[in-house]
Amino acid sequence: MRNNNLINVKLPFPGRGDKTVWIYVPKTDSNKKLPVVYMTDGQNLFDDDATPYGCWGVIPAVENEQKNGFDGAVIVGIDNSDKYRDSELAPKQIGEIQHREMLNDIFTPQGEIFDNFLMNTVIPYVESHCNVRTDRDGVAVCGSSMGGLQAFFEGIEHPEKFGFVGALSPAFALYLEDDWRNYLLSKMKDDMPYVYIYCGAGDELELQLYNSVEMMYDLLPETGYPYEKLNEIILLEKKHNEEAWREIFPDVLHTFLSGKFAL
Repeated sequence: MRNNNLINVKLPFPGRGDKTVWIYVPKTDSNKKLPVVYMTDGQNLFDDDATPYGCWGVIPAVENEQKNGFDGAVIVGIDNSDKYRDSELAPKQIGEIQHREMLNDIFTPQGEIFDNFLMNTVIPYVESHCNVRTDRDGVAVCGSSMGGLQAFFEGIEHPEKFGFVGALSPAFALYLEDDWRNYLLSKMKDDMPYVYIYCGAGDELELQLYNSVEMMYDLLPETGYPYEKLNEIILLEKKHNEEAWREIFPDVLHTFLSGKFAL
């Protein structure tokens, strides 16, 4: 994982000491501020040996966008806390947690704590140390599985900050449809972020999430979300792993960097 443009810093996470945050700043001849993508599960973004399925390959994805004429993007990967990952990436306020069999024994929903860390520690650090855009159309949040759920939550909670959300294989199934409906209705504003939702259906877990993704895609317009700000990609054969997310991430990144979502 050696790359001179990739650094890591330790930032204080409430109640758990320091958390590692990875920051990738691509080489560029431009002095322009770069778009920035804040991502969950930082351990799995850059290192080919991160999981049995590899990593997300975010650096090659950024480099390919640069080859195609874009300035690239700063990628900020926030490490999960291993056994506390499920807890950190599940907001409490959406509703009662379902399917606890999918979660570990110490699970307690604490997504709001992660939200506080992202908004009040990580983002201020990045914006003060890196040449990144701060306007909402230049700021994205992205993740997969529980991280996709948390990324979606961040976008809904902070539409003034995030103009783009990448929710890949998101764990929408953890909450009942009625709880989601009530939550979304309470948060709807005039200018919500663009939401790129991806899911497969190639294994048992991904199929379960696929069904909840279809539910959410129908529910969002019902609660007032504009169709033009929704993009659903379904690849039925894909399983719940980094190989699938590595394949779809370049399209997520290109959609964000192209700026077409903001038109």
